[in-house]
Amino acid sequence: MANTILHKAEGRGHANHGWLDSYHTFSFGSYYNPQAMSFGALRVLNDDTVSGGMGFGRHPHDNMEIISIPLEGDLEHKDSMGNAAIIREGDIQAMSAGTGIYHSEQNAHKNEKVKFLQIWIYPNQKNVTPRYDQLTLNLADRHNRLQQVLSPDPDDAGIWIYQNAWFHIGKFEQGKSVTYSLKDKAHNGVYAFILKGDVTINGQKLNTRDGLGSWDVDVLDITAETEAEFLLMEVPMEF
Repeated sequence: MANTILHKAEGRGHANHGWLDSYHTFSFGSYYNPQAMSFGALRVLNDDTVSGGMGFGRHPHDNMEIISIPLEGDLEHKDSMGNAAIIREGDIQAMSAGTGIYHSEQNAHKNEKVKFLQIWIYPNQKNVTPRYDQLTLNLADRHNRLQQVLSPDPDDAGIWIYQNAWFHIGKFEQGKSVTYSLKDKAHNGVYAFILKGDVTINGQKLNTRDGLGSWDVDVLDITAETEAEFLLMEVPMEF
């Protein structure tokens, strides 16, 4: 029997620090909700807006897969592995923190906001050598279809991480439908996050920034009720 959990956009945690306006789907920082600690291996889903010239200073991570997806504007990244890069809308970035890294993230522009998702996934291996990956995606490949942007396989489409997880992004015209078949039906669930628009997934109506977790399912039947864009995150439910 299929199970679901619905997180409405207005029910998310919210922290406005002036330079940072952040919404948390799962408990993070000062937001604590025992009913929203994670979805399987998906630990953090933060929806961040950073003011011009501002950002997160150098700080540490370990044993976590960290994925950043810019939605608007450009993000400047530096880390203790020697990487320095600009991540733009249409890019995706992943870091395997492993034995430990330091990194910083700054708005690359002084007069424009940057909006991005930061996602943390529990890894399936601990204390790996830290690694960095970044990829520019072809946005045409998500028009009325699902574009794979992350997988566990370095030879597959998108970036890869140390976890049995797959991410897809779709941008659909009103009235278009698609079916997503889980890659690992026995062990995984899928968390859908609506970037914009109205979408129906397996009969559940969703709006901009709503999230729906589904497990013990084989497929998601998805219809765009308006022009819509969404992110699907398939992750192990136990890890």
